[in-house]
Amino acid sequence: MADSRPPLSLLIAVTATGPLSLTIFVPSMPGIQRAFDTDYATVQLTLTLYLVGFAVAQLLYGPLSDRFGRRPVLLAGQGFFLAGSVLCLVAPGIEALIAGRLVQAVGACSGMVVARAIIQDVYRRENAATVLAYVSAAMAAAPMLGPSIGGMLEVWLGWRASFVFIAVLGAVVVAASVFSLHETHKGEAQGATIVDMMVGFGHLLRRPVFCGHAFQVAFTSSVFFAFVGGVPYVMVDLMGRPPSEFGFYFIAVPAMFMTGSFLAGRVSARVGSDRMVTIGTSIALTGAGAELVWNFGDLLIPVTLFGSMAVAALGAGMAQPNGMAGAVAVDPRRAGAAAGLSGFLQMTVSAAVATVVGALLTDSATPVVGVMFASAGLAVASHLVAVRTREEMP
Repeated sequence: MADSRPPLSLLIAVTATGPLSLTIFVPSMPGIQRAFDTDYATVQLTLTLYLVGFAVAQLLYGPLSDRFGRRPVLLAGQGFFLAGSVLCLVAPGIEALIAGRLVQAVGACSGMVVARAIIQDVYRRENAATVLAYVSAAMAAAPMLGPSIGGMLEVWLGWRASFVFIAVLGAVVVAASVFSLHETHKGEAQGATIVDMMVGFGHLLRRPVFCGHAFQVAFTSSVFFAFVGGVPYVMVDLMGRPPSEFGFYFIAVPAMFMTGSFLAGRVSARVGSDRMVTIGTSIALTGAGAELVWNFGDLLIPVTLFGSMAVAALGAGMAQPNGMAGAVAVDPRRAGAAAGLSGFLQMTVSAAVATVVGALLTDSATPVVGVMFASAGLAVASHLVAVRTREEMP
């Protein structure tokens, strides 16, 4: 099977295009508002509906790739992504731009889902966690670099230049996939009708070991989204700090997540996936717990706020790739469905947590740090469920 392994660079590219296209146009949103003479809430739909399409479509790509193979499903998804990018580029109005963003999102998430399934096809679990760690690092870097690239393109060439960049990148990735991506799914084909998908998802959700791994990934991710959902308000409105200072401190968070992912990539095969998740979730819980201590000790300043989150991000980077590898490995016949369902749970739980934080915020940071700590604790508990149920299996 070694000869069917796609290049790691290709797996990183097909995975990173989605997060990159999510954020690259964000600096252009005010320019888009002026260009189409609309309100900012309407322009925000280009971001909101992208997230919705990205989350829901994950449920489809996994089972489809189990039924029809990884290669055709990934190529079809990349085709949608390229078509959506072109539609955004030539959009004559805001409605067409929103539609293009939705099509773009539906195509973009194929890379993340199918790449995870491909990794499960060609690597055993510990090695799969190593490869997923490098892919996760790229996923963290892509949205971090996106606004910088988009901002420069906006200044030099206008808002449509970001979609030119993404369309060209999508075309290159499609061409590389056509020539370098071979079929990796060698198992028995699983059904892909709506009923078959629901049966497959139900089968996975009835497996405590899958739920343990999937919710560990979701709750570990929720620590970050609880932070992102509330800290801009805490920094700007409660602490009176300028937005530029928020951006300066925030750099440490994805940087530490990438560091954790690289550590996972280097040592997971030697240390073992379960032990890496135990270490990673414990570090994340420690970082979130420190936020509580600073908050109730009236010591919450930007350094302690972002420093503790950076510690939590380090743990998340170590735990998430190994947890995802565990979820996808539960049933190799349904690796695609497991990748899609776990990704869907990750995004929906994280989005719900961010919404809860936003609703609870008033005149203190307590809702932010409290939800962060609760999410980290649930991640540890979910991991224990996965480990113990696997040990009890005959």
